Amino acid sequence: MGREKQQVISRFFAPKPKTSDSPPPATNPLSSSSSSNPPLKISATVSFSPAKRKLLSSHLASTSKRPKLSPHTQNPIPNPSLPIPNPSLHQKFIDKLLEPIPEDPHPQISCHSGSVKFTPLEQQVVDLKGKYPDVLLMIEVGYKYRFFGEDAEIAARVLGIYAHKDRNFMTASVPTFRLSVHVRRLVSAGYKVGVVKQTETAAIKAHGDTKIGPFSRGLSALYTKATLEAAEDLGGGEEGCGGESNYLCCVVEKSVLEGNDDCEGVPEVRIGFVAVEISTGDVVYGELNDGFMRSRLEAVVLSLSPAELLLGDPLSKLTEKSLLAYAGPASNVRVEHASRDCFSNGNALADIMSLYENIQENIPDNRKQTQEVTEQRSDNLLIKEIINMPDLAVQALALTIHHLKQFGFDSIWGLGASFRSFSSNMEMNLSANTLQQLEVLRNNSNGSEFGSLLHMMNHTLTKPGSRLMRHWVTHPLCARSMINARLDAVSEIAESMGSYRAAPWVNEIDKEKADLCIVQPDFYNLLSSVLTTLGRSSDIQRGITRIFHRTAAASEFIAVIQAILYAGKPLQRLNIEEDHDNARVHAQIVKSVLLKKLLLTASSTNIVGIAAKLLSMLNKEAAEQKDLANLILSSKDQFPEVAKAREAVQLAKDKLDSLISIYRKHLRMRNLEFFSVSGITHLIELPSDVKVPLSWVKVNSTKKTIRYHPPEVIAALDELSLANEELMVVCRAAWDRFLMGFGKYYAEFQAAVQALATLDCLHALATLSKNKNYIRPVFVDNEEPVQIHICSGRHPVLETILQDNFVPNDTNLHSNGEYCQIITGPNMGGKSCYIRQVALIALMAQVGSFVPALSVKLHVLDQIYTRMGASDSIQQGRSTFLEELSEACYILNNCTPNSLVIIDELGRGTSTHDGGAIAYAALHHLLEEKKSMVLFVTHYPKIADIKREFPGSVGAYHVSYLTSQKNTEATDLEFDGENVTYLYKLVPGVSEKSFGLKVAQLAQIPSSCIRRAIAMSSELEAVVNSRIGNKSGSNELIKGLPMDEEQPEQSTEICSNPYRELFWNLKLALQDDDPTKCIQFLANVKRIAEDLTSTRQIH
Repeated sequence: MGREKQQVISRFFAPKPKTSDSPPPATNPLSSSSSSNPPLKISATVSFSPAKRKLLSSHLASTSKRPKLSPHTQNPIPNPSLPIPNPSLHQKFIDKLLEPIPEDPHPQISCHSGSVKFTPLEQQVVDLKGKYPDVLLMIEVGYKYRFFGEDAEIAARVLGIYAHKDRNFMTASVPTFRLSVHVRRLVSAGYKVGVVKQTETAAIKAHGDTKIGPFSRGLSALYTKATLEAAEDLGGGEEGCGGESNYLCCVVEKSVLEGNDDCEGVPEVRIGFVAVEISTGDVVYGELNDGFMRSRLEAVVLSLSPAELLLGDPLSKLTEKSLLAYAGPASNVRVEHASRDCFSNGNALADIMSLYENIQENIPDNRKQTQEVTEQRSDNLLIKEIINMPDLAVQALALTIHHLKQFGFDSIWGLGASFRSFSSNMEMNLSANTLQQLEVLRNNSNGSEFGSLLHMMNHTLTKPGSRLMRHWVTHPLCARSMINARLDAVSEIAESMGSYRAAPWVNEIDKEKADLCIVQPDFYNLLSSVLTTLGRSSDIQRGITRIFHRTAAASEFIAVIQAILYAGKPLQRLNIEEDHDNARVHAQIVKSVLLKKLLLTASSTNIVGIAAKLLSMLNKEAAEQKDLANLILSSKDQFPEVAKAREAVQLAKDKLDSLISIYRKHLRMRNLEFFSVSGITHLIELPSDVKVPLSWVKVNSTKKTIRYHPPEVIAALDELSLANEELMVVCRAAWDRFLMGFGKYYAEFQAAVQALATLDCLHALATLSKNKNYIRPVFVDNEEPVQIHICSGRHPVLETILQDNFVPNDTNLHSNGEYCQIITGPNMGGKSCYIRQVALIALMAQVGSFVPALSVKLHVLDQIYTRMGASDSIQQGRSTFLEELSEACYILNNCTPNSLVIIDELGRGTSTHDGGAIAYAALHHLLEEKKSMVLFVTHYPKIADIKREFPGSVGAYHVSYLTSQKNTEATDLEFDGENVTYLYKLVPGVSEKSFGLKVAQLAQIPSSCIRRAIAMSSELEAVVNSRIGNKSGSNELIKGLPMDEEQPEQSTEICSNPYRELFWNLKLALQDDDPTKCIQFLANVKRIAEDLTSTRQIH
């Protein structure tokens, strides 16, 4: 026999059945055996939504109450194998199952519970949940954080902990020292998490007015994905959110075409947005018009990569669908809705201004005294910038401010915010298609960053530098002066690296250059060491923002300020103004104007002095041990309340220590001392035979000794405990004021951190240029014609993978000459790689980077447009061809003569005739109306005829290849007699073949399919060639044939085409060496001849 199955443990904890006074029911003799062995008790929870419950109710009402009837009779079908159910029990189960759900959205924690009696703690939980209904609360209870009700079930599911019933609610708990880990896991799962802490201790409560009752508790912190990094430092770890950016993006919109429908009833909209990175203070705003594809909104979202979306209702269905598609299950982006009705009538700006007034009013007096005129000026500048913002962006800002108010981040909108427009004239805003199709941020194979342009260029050493590099890559510069300033800085850093390596070969005669080469490595090594040290420290950009928000721990404050100090001090040696005696040598070290400005900002004397002063006021060892009582090294004038509280603690300690002398005299024991055991201090240990007063409290004992607490010691310990608690309260307030005082230095520290991040990016670009042997691009003046000249350009990402096997190509486009290239060639020949290469080189050049080529000369572009690949959007109801044409429409409407447009195989998503016509018309529009720089890849040879309409402006090119005959002895591939070698070199002319069947062979399509495809290709090619053949030669052949004189001339025209096809196939059969093709051509001849014979018999 098999082993008996182990019973579930819940059986042993099932509640006992209640006994009733009613007599037991009559026992059925047939079921006596079953009654003696009752079945196992099974506990189950069934939960239905209101809609499901209604469906279940109707189903049970129609089925369960009506027994199944036989098709031949109206009597129920008996089932002897089932016992007769008890109808009363069954009806009770149905009634219980169909009980209506309470209207309260949180039924497990409700204050409308009727006769339910709550414990004091449960009543606190009910009150907190009523105040924060959409927050998952972690409530501090002793040494644990507990979850209650539905929150406990969510925590059990996400954290993998056990939830159980305790009195009225389900509950689960985690230890206090694991708070950071569990908060991050819950936030990563998309929940808004609130931490409720005890606001009083046992000692303070014992001396307070409310000695009886639970500890007072309040919400101390609120976390979401966008606010987690700016809130109190919870410690990182592998389970953190981990994203490079944590933007909160608020989106609002209004209809532009009110009452007029466009594009199948979908109105065009105007969208406003505000994105704030709370952990860095970066605020991006903008307003744009968008069509039914929402392509511009998609570009904004992809560029910012927000961790959280705040949707200002009402939104159109298309906008909401587009945003929810970005925030899908795979992205793990949190979405929250908020109404903006109160801001729709122009009240948003007034609300923002009142908020700024409230912020100023809520600033404590001691901080108001520290504010200077410069801070007031910066506030005025911020208000002026907000007033100049577009209307919808102001509405989004007001909605964002109200949303962040609950998190306590009001102060960010003052000195903590740096506003910038998303669509700046100084930067290029790449579209969503360009970012995806050029693989700027992620590759298209698996969606990871590896293999993208950002991954290849990002050699930064610090986290702020990495975030800034991402912004640089997605927003190339459009101002020639700014591009050249970056290039000058990168060149100088790169030269210092190169000159250091070339130092042994320096000409000894040229002493000035020798001195320059000796000094420059010090600059590079110094900069590298500073950035490497910063990379090993914590994130200083988010750290100073947490300090500004007063959420930083003491250890983090010291680490951040110390990192800035250690970075600024070494860089001061490169400051020209610091050393006047050796100014000539220092002037040779740094020549770039941008580098000088950044180095002066990062190593400001004021910053270094303030950082040293702040660190001198803190005890580093106490910060590491989280000893808040001894953290601040202050005088009595700075924090008098701290000094007073410390004196009270010392008096309590002295009072305790003085009691021992009294007990020595009383017990006549000269060597009596206080004793401590298991954390219990100030014990008096005496032999068991010593008599003590009855008022002494016995604490513990051993075989030979007994330990006591005299009443005076108990009272003194109580006073000491209260003094320590009051000291902690005072020290927390002092620490908060200390962090508040940092606010007046925040702008300077933020500028220093931004300068260090920029230095990190420039250093990364210099490292890239030296490691890859890149060259500096040259930008022509803005007055010169638009042009792109690339000599031996290489694809930056593929070159890294292929190393020395990459084949370079030249590109020459000029607005006064050839500004369009039509590119044809075989499949897998490298056409798409070539056009991507040109776009990426132009993008890298305008970022300020060196580029992979022998030489590059170009005009500053205002935008790069791409239309490549095939994709659909089934969720949004868009087919592949609709996506293709929508992207083409966006390019045709927005490109300018200063734009670079690359289009790959436009029109392939439909029939050959329609696709070719659309491709031809789109290219014609670009050439005639827009005159942009165009790279046009196609498999339609007819498009190359457009050169006749635009002579000198269009060039036809193809990717070269070599063909050779295969050895006919190979029996497996006798159907394919050609070898194709791709040369990947762009040459003039139109390609004759695409070699699609060769790609089918590489894809390992079955040989039988390929043979059939070759036969069909030959047949179709023959038909097409016969239609475009020489009509005069065909007519001469037809004239020589015997014809019925009675046939009209129309019949001659009808018969001429079949005769032409017959002789054309016969000619091909005689000329082709492939037996398979010859047989196919002869079969075509036979078929056409039979058709002609039957036709003549009919006539």
